[in-house]
Amino acid sequence: MYDNVLHAFVKIVREGGPGELYRGLAPSLIGVVPYAATNFYAYETLRRLYRRATGRADVGPAATLLIGSAAGAIASTATFPLEVARKQMQVGAVGGRQVYRHVLHAMYCILRGEGAAGLYRGLGPSCIKLMPAAGISFMCYEALKKVLVEEEAAPELEAECAEEIKEKVA
Repeated sequence: MYDNVLHAFVKIVREGGPGELYRGLAPSLIGVVPYAATNFYAYETLRRLYRRATGRADVGPAATLLIGSAAGAIASTATFPLEVARKQMQVGAVGGRQVYRHVLHAMYCILRGEGAAGLYRGLGPSCIKLMPAAGISFMCYEALKKVLVEEEAAPELEAECAEEIKEKVA
């Protein structure tokens, strides 16, 4: 179909105009906000439930990893139809596929043609990729929050750094 990136760029612009290079951009941008909002809401809710169930004020790194992974799965499931619509819009007429006018048109056509399952095709592999990434992201988020925001973390960090420096010098 394309020999290289430049050939693809030129052919796409010639055949579909410059706007064709951005097919599916709006759904990508629209999908980021609901995903991020759902992800953080699910994370904070699951974290609160964990603290209530265990009676612990602190949530450790392993629990944060698992809670973050679950939040990522919840957010992905909630917003996956937008991801499917985006991918279908980006694929467009390649290989004889239908060209969609906008996100809702893509979702409507997929729903009509394939049913609700069509809007969730590929969710499993997506979650396999996304869950560890979301868990690790929330672990880093919590670690950085301790370092940058929480005042009691600063003296502990300074003491750790001082010990490491003493060990290296000695």
